[in-house]
Amino acid sequence: TPESKEARNGSDMTQFRPCIDLHGGKVKQIVGASLSDDPATLQTNFVSERPSTWFAELYRGDALSGGHVIQLGPGNSEAAIAALEAYPGGLQIGGGIHPKNATSYLDAGASHVIITSWMFDDQFRFSQNKLDTLVNRIGPERLVIDLSCRSAQDGWIVAMNRWQTPTDLRLSHDTLDQLAPYCDEFLIHAADVEGQCAGIDADLVRFLGDWGKLPVTYAGGAQSTNDLKTVAELSENRVHLSIGSALDIFGGSQIRYADCVAWNQSTSK
Repeated sequence: TPESKEARNGSDMTQFRPCIDLHGGKVKQIVGASLSDDPATLQTNFVSERPSTWFAELYRGDALSGGHVIQLGPGNSEAAIAALEAYPGGLQIGGGIHPKNATSYLDAGASHVIITSWMFDDQFRFSQNKLDTLVNRIGPERLVIDLSCRSAQDGWIVAMNRWQTPTDLRLSHDTLDQLAPYCDEFLIHAADVEGQCAGIDADLVRFLGDWGKLPVTYAGGAQSTNDLKTVAELSENRVHLSIGSALDIFGGSQIRYADCVAWNQSTSK
């Protein structure tokens, strides 16, 4: 049941969730809304000289769980697998996941695989059959469903293909109820504010907290360590916060990674 899954979350408090975003085989931080097939539109906040394994080993050393590796386009599988092998059982992986490769990532050390685009057909319509195919292969307990979304009239629309293509799926409590039996948790990027370090989507965080039946990680717009407290308050401690571009380890000046680790330590059971 959703309640038993929530109990496996490891904490009844909002936690910092780390990330490793890969683009062209390198660890990068990118403005999410700029991702497309046209490299001229790409806005990159940060490119690390360090390999993916450095970040995975850092997170492992600080006992951070629930982080995600996201492959933004092709050419990232080698760096992704290296990160998973450096922190076995400690990272989730998303980006180009489908039934034929999901098991290989789990075997490499991923705790979960993350899917978005696989759930939709070539007309960008949600496909229960496609979701069933993957769940039958790996089980719901190893799956995170990414419902990253863009603002629309009266709410949010789930977007696929690096957040560029709107689908027919609205982000609603009914949608979360419909999909909850097929996954262990949800990951939700607010694509409109992703990578901009200009503030979280407070309405979206509150909406996710109001649902609160499974673990949910929100990503997008974090600009201050205080955002952890804000997310905790808005969601009644039901939503976790992923922080990327604002972190000092990704070249940011607004949030110290050490402060996020300290937050987790102070709020963990």
